[in-house]
Amino acid sequence: MKANAKINLTLDVLGKREDGYHDLCMVMQSITLSDMLTFRPKQPKDELRVYSNLDFLPTGRKNLAAIAALNFWQAAGMPEQGLEIHIEKRIPVCAGMAGGSSDAAAVLRWLNEQNGNPFTMRELAKIGERVGSDVPYCVLGCTALAEGRGEILTELPKLPHCWVVVSKPEFPISTPELFAKIDSTKLRCRPDTAGVLEALKAQDLDGVAKRMYNVFEDALPKMYYSRISELKRLLIHYGAMGANMTGSGSATFGLFSDEATAQTAYEELKQICEETFLCESV
Repeated sequence: MKANAKINLTLDVLGKREDGYHDLCMVMQSITLSDMLTFRPKQPKDELRVYSNLDFLPTGRKNLAAIAALNFWQAAGMPEQGLEIHIEKRIPVCAGMAGGSSDAAAVLRWLNEQNGNPFTMRELAKIGERVGSDVPYCVLGCTALAEGRGEILTELPKLPHCWVVVSKPEFPISTPELFAKIDSTKLRCRPDTAGVLEALKAQDLDGVAKRMYNVFEDALPKMYYSRISELKRLLIHYGAMGANMTGSGSATFGLFSDEATAQTAYEELKQICEETFLCESV
């Protein structure tokens, strides 16, 4: 089963809440870059295990995919099952693309199908809230407005089909550190979320691309900010209609209206960033 990555067309942090989390306002989009999950049911007495092609990722109950399975069984009133989950990772790790969350969402969808669809997709997304803030969106996918911690979702008109070039630089960015810093950061600007929603309604890809922004870029350490800014500049130089950092980074993407231009940009950025991908909107 495929687990699609997400990108943030917008990301705004509205303020810190009493529970310690932050209120967010984000327009999210699924893309064709995906992990591939395979499942092997085992005898009920056998343990739940997660394997991947990346040996540094956690196995067993510490992996989000395993946590998703445990929460599904609990919500369904079922005993724990023996299950092996293998994840072929293609989505960059620590990139702001919800790789782990998309894997967890794929587990929820697969278990739901295998058990006769006892939950609607909205109910399944609700179960995903227990696993992680991005999991509800990854259950539903496509184009959506995410609010609250990311769990309050509003389906939006789909993004007009486009090509997406994603480049993830060689460094990870700490999400907790960025959240800790954002409260004391003077933001240069905020995304025009209302404008993006209007552009989506009008199916205006150029209008969406020109209004993208991620406030986390303002909270980046200077060295990282320079690198992200350079990637955005190069994406625009090679024909992107707009460019943005996704999530808490460090992956940066550009939207392209035609495949040939996107292919050229991909080939150029691949020489700079090994983890560069050419994909499409879902």
